[in-house]
Amino acid sequence: MANTNESGGEGPRLLEHEYDGIREYDNPMPRWWLLTFAGTVIFSVVYLFNVGPVGNGKGRVADYEAEMAAAAALVPTPAGVDPAQLLALADDAGAVGDGQQVYASYCASCHGPDGGGLIGPNLADNVWIHGGAPEAVYKTIAEGVLAKGMPPWEKSLKPEQMTNVTAYVLSLQGTTPTNPKAPEGEPYTP
Repeated sequence: MANTNESGGEGPRLLEHEYDGIREYDNPMPRWWLLTFAGTVIFSVVYLFNVGPVGNGKGRVADYEAEMAAAAALVPTPAGVDPAQLLALADDAGAVGDGQQVYASYCASCHGPDGGGLIGPNLADNVWIHGGAPEAVYKTIAEGVLAKGMPPWEKSLKPEQMTNVTAYVLSLQGTTPTNPKAPEGEPYTP
C-alpha cells in the first residue's frame, strides 16, 4: 500500500500544515516498533504489580523483606547476645587474650591500658554508667555512647572481636588499675 502525495502520485505524503516554510512528511511508525512499545508498557504494568501469583515468587517487596531478614539474622544484635556465653568467654584465656588485643587497639586510649579510665570511665570497678550486666556491656560497646564521645563499634569490629573485647572488659572486674578514675554510675552486682 503506497502513500499518495498531494499531486495524486505515489510517494511520501505531505501533511497540511507548514511552519517556517517547512512541510512535514506523514511517515507512520513501523508496526514492529509499535508492538515493541506496547509490549514494554504491558511488561511495566505486570512488573509494577508483581504480587502473588503474577510473576516469579511472592513479589519483589516480599523478596526484599526476606533478604533483609536473612541478612539481619547473620549479624548478631545486642538483644541476641547470650549473657552466659559472654561470662564463659570471660574465663576463656584465648578469647580474653584476643579481646585484650582489640582493647589495646581501640579502647585503651580512652579507658586506659589497664581499664582504670582516662577520658572514659573506669572499667575495673563494679560501678557502671550504662549497666554492668554482660549484655549491657556488649550493647554499650556495639552502640557506643555518642553523647559521651564513644563511637559505636559494631560496624568497625567483627562479631567475634565484639564478644572477645566484651569478655576482656568483664575479666577486668576486681582488678586494681595503677591510677583508677573515680567511680561513675550505679553499682552492679552479678
